[in-house]
Amino acid sequence: MSADELVDKAGSIRAGEELNLDALKQHLEPILGTNVSALEISQFPGGHSNLTYLLSNGDEQWVLRRPPFGSKVKSAHDMSREYKILSALKNVYSYGPAPIHFCNDHSVLGSDFYLMNYIEGLVIRREYPSNLNLSPDQIRQQLLNFFDVLGDLHSVNLKEAGLDNFGKPAGYVRRQVEGWSRRWENAVTPDTVNCDNTIKWLNDHMPIESEKASVIHNDYKLDNVIFDAEDPLQVIGVLDWEMSTVGDPLMDLGCTLGYWVQTSDPDFFREARTMPSDIEGAPRRVEIINRFQERTGLSVEHFPFYFCFGLFRLCVIGQQIYYRYYHGYTKDQRFAGFLEKAHVLQKMCEMIIAGKITD
Repeated sequence: MSADELVDKAGSIRAGEELNLDALKQHLEPILGTNVSALEISQFPGGHSNLTYLLSNGDEQWVLRRPPFGSKVKSAHDMSREYKILSALKNVYSYGPAPIHFCNDHSVLGSDFYLMNYIEGLVIRREYPSNLNLSPDQIRQQLLNFFDVLGDLHSVNLKEAGLDNFGKPAGYVRRQVEGWSRRWENAVTPDTVNCDNTIKWLNDHMPIESEKASVIHNDYKLDNVIFDAEDPLQVIGVLDWEMSTVGDPLMDLGCTLGYWVQTSDPDFFREARTMPSDIEGAPRRVEIINRFQERTGLSVEHFPFYFCFGLFRLCVIGQQIYYRYYHGYTKDQRFAGFLEKAHVLQKMCEMIIAGKITD
């Protein structure tokens, strides 16, 4: 299997998400300083939030990010914030795509957007690529490298990056618990689960803030990471920075492990997985947590709290998506299945609270 066959490819643009090619050409030509008459646009798959396109102009390629069509500019779709943090990380964290241009002129595409360099490589989605042909030991190292790159982000010097005044790290954990609890309350439907016990437990077991605030990604998962197609054990890029901020790195790790299913987990959780983290060779959560502690020096004594929060946050996101479907704001049948996902995640939270999930 050639490296080119492993590369994540952009494809046809989804209906309703087309860009104005002529307006984009006119805007970008003086910015890029090159003739873009041959510019072509394709779209990357996946995601329910910001949209990602590949711009190709002969041998040159760039990536364009914009909010979903019809969205209002809020923090979840704030292109300027995403561009700012990538600009800050450019010289201190080698895995972020280099930002090229930010545009807030809505006459071009109808919204803010930005351009960044294209990192070509392998993206692992729900199923592990069957043509990758890695041994269990290699898979283990690949996935440990995945977590090490997150640890590298948490080690970025905030002052050196110019991010020492970015975000509000003090009180971050409490604000997150309170904020996601409110989002849950605002997304409840008659057929949903009851999360009152989970919310109470998170409030009652909230640990003292970590002594260290760091840059956190807030949606670090396998399909937001690019591996080298020539050397697939190595991470070469980290994508989708729309939720990044400065806060408690243990919360970031907990959010990532909210996606992390392992072979010892209940069948209902494994069947709902969105990443192939239960493949043979994949590290277990306890190994990941201990490695994180060794690399960062941060205490993981209260990790059940962070893991439970990560699951609860995903539960809320699933319920928010289902809420839109339930009330007829979208007819997309994919969204109907998010009710069951919310049920699964809430059940896992209850198992952690009951002490039935300990590794």
